Amino acid sequence: MRKALFLLTLFLFTTLSFATEKNMSNTHTKVKLTTSLGIITIQLEDEKAPVSSANFLEYVKQGFYNGTIFHRIIPGFMAQGGGFDQSFAQKTTNAPIKNEADNGLKNKRGTLAMARTSDPNSATAQFFINYKDNGFLDYTSATASGWGYAVFGEVVEGMDVADSMAKQATGNRNGHQDVPKTDIVIEKAEIVQ
Repeated sequence: MRKALFLLTLFLFTTLSFATEKNMSNTHTKVKLTTSLGIITIQLEDEKAPVSSANFLEYVKQGFYNGTIFHRIIPGFMAQGGGFDQSFAQKTTNAPIKNEADNGLKNKRGTLAMARTSDPNSATAQFFINYKDNGFLDYTSATASGWGYAVFGEVVEGMDVADSMAKQATGNRNGHQDVPKTDIVIEKAEIVQ
C-alpha cells in the first residue's frame, strides 16, 4: 500500500512539475506581422519586458498596426515601423511608456526594440528590428545618454523577410530620410500564441 501511495505521489508530482514547466515555457506571446513582402513572426519577452510587451500587444489588439508602413530602413542597422500610415500621416498613439532598456536584453540581430525620441521615456507605438548587433543602443546607465532602447522581443520566423526590406530602394519623403520608395506595409498584425 505504501509503495502504491508513493508511486501515485511521485506520478502526481512529476505530472504537475511537467505541466508547470510547460506553462512557464509558453509565457512568450507570439505576434504575426503579415507584410507586403511576407510574414514576420515575433516572440515577445513578456517577463523581462512586461511594460513594452503589453504596450505592443495593446496596439496589436486595437488593430493600430494594420495598414502602417516601415518608414525608415537603414541596411546594416535597423528597420523602423509602426507609426505612419500609407499616406505618411503619423497615427495618434496612446501615452508614452516607461523605458525598460535596463531589463538585461541586448539589441542583437533580429531583436525588436522600442523606438523613441531623445526623451528616454517617450516610446509609444513605433518599434524597430535590429539588422545586426547594435550594442551602442543598449542600456549603460540611468542617464539621458545611457538609457538605450528597450528590447522587448525577437524575430523567430521571417528574418529573411526583414532582410529583404533592406534591399529596397530608399529616399526622402515628407522631411524624413531612409524611407522606402515603395511602401512596405504591415497589412495585419495579430496575436498567434
